[in-house]
Amino acid sequence: MLTARYTTLNLDFKFPAGTSRGVLLHKPSSFLILEKDGYTGIGECSTIPDLSIDPQDSYVDKLNELCKRINDGFDPTTIDLQKYPSIAFGLETALLDLASKGSKNLFPSSFTEGEKGIPINGLVWMGDKAFMQKQIRQKIEAGYHCIKLKIGANDFETELDIISAIRKQFSSSDIEIRLDANGAFSPLEATDKLNRLSVFNIHSIEQPIRQHQWDAMEDICINSPIPIVLDEELIGVKPEEKEYLLKKIKPAYIILKPSLIGGFKQSEEWINLAEKHDISWWVTSALESNIGLNAIAQWTATLGSDLPQGLGTGQLYHNNIPSPLTIDQAKLYYRKETGWDVSSILS
Repeated sequence: MLTARYTTLNLDFKFPAGTSRGVLLHKPSSFLILEKDGYTGIGECSTIPDLSIDPQDSYVDKLNELCKRINDGFDPTTIDLQKYPSIAFGLETALLDLASKGSKNLFPSSFTEGEKGIPINGLVWMGDKAFMQKQIRQKIEAGYHCIKLKIGANDFETELDIISAIRKQFSSSDIEIRLDANGAFSPLEATDKLNRLSVFNIHSIEQPIRQHQWDAMEDICINSPIPIVLDEELIGVKPEEKEYLLKKIKPAYIILKPSLIGGFKQSEEWINLAEKHDISWWVTSALESNIGLNAIAQWTATLGSDLPQGLGTGQLYHNNIPSPLTIDQAKLYYRKETGWDVSSILS
């Protein structure tokens, strides 16, 4: 008989993680634990404040309801989790892990065999100028050729200075610069700021304005000298509106965050629609622990993308789940000989 329960851990950042939406010091994650025939599957239900659409006032109630219905014998795949994409992702992942007999080998590939790494970008968090410059130096010294900078929280002139300093030392063929504004610009100022940023040969910029402003985003995509990436814009979109959104806005790229958009099946639907309309994509984790990151990375490895992915978040927390995931020369590897330690979840 299939049984279900969950536990919650508070993940502690190693540093204040700054975004245009505020600074994160801690982030709770819930872990759905499925057990059957002596095997255990674990899936992570991870939300981000002010970004995830999962209703927080009923989140615990929904987890309890899900576990109760599973324990009462209901087929978990028939339970409606449309309003709770992070729980849908956690359930999907837990079922995959259970099917693998708890091995955490959800999508077998050359990645899970340790033979091939996934190219990733180096993420630079917002902070004061010295903090951001220190991170940039560390990423370049670690072998990254693609740097992603979160912008929008500092004075814009300071951010221009930081980007300018990179370009004075490294050409675009040496270091690719991606930017993530997290919706920090207003529609009125976006064009001017994008024009000023464009002199630094920027690869792309994520979500220059807040989501749900489709007309304004369409205009920005038409006129921007920098390719636009949709990120938050994909969260909470109704199934019947997905293709309309892509056709209307026509971004250069979209980003898939499975725990924010409802899991792998939902992500694959976005990928299929994007490719239909000649829109490129990459995958990014969303501050999950190594449980969620592992699932996303293994799935990503099966997709065959050559672009650097946003999967470098496993080193963010003091108390992350020990796992085989490791980063070497700007690639994420799965070193299966290292093994997992999920005692903090199962205890």
